[in-house]
Amino acid sequence: MTENRADDWWRQAQNDLKFARAALRGKFYSQCCSICQQGAEKALKSVLFARGARAVFTHSLVKLVATLKMNGALKEAAQTLDRYYIAGRYPDGLPAGAPFEMFSATHAKEALGHARKIYAAAKTALDEKRK
Repeated sequence: MTENRADDWWRQAQNDLKFARAALRGKFYSQCCSICQQGAEKALKSVLFARGARAVFTHSLVKLVATLKMNGALKEAAQTLDRYYIAGRYPDGLPAGAPFEMFSATHAKEALGHARKIYAAAKTALDEKRK
C-alpha cells in the first residue's frame, strides 16, 4: 500500500510560504518570487495527493489549477507565478542580468498575494476532503 504524503506536501508548502515572507523582509525579491511559485505548487500537489493521486509530474501551476478545476482568479495567479519558476532562479531565464537584479519589492509582494490565493484555495479543498 502506498503511503499518502498529502500532509507532508502541505506542511512543506506552509514552510515555503514562511520562507517567502522572510525573503521579502530581507529584500531577496527574486528568491521570494521563486519560492512563492514552488510553495504554491506544493500546496496544489497536496490537494491532488489528498484526493488519491499517486504521482504528479508537472511543475506548472496553470496545469495543476486546471486539473483541480480551480479556475477564475486562481488561473491568473498561477499564470503569474509560473513566470517565476525559471526566471526567478536562473540567469539564462532572462534576456540579460541576474535574477536578483531584475525583481523588485513590487514583484515579490505581487507573488506573495498570488501565492496566498492559491494556498487559501488549497486549504479549503483539503478541509473539504477531511470532512
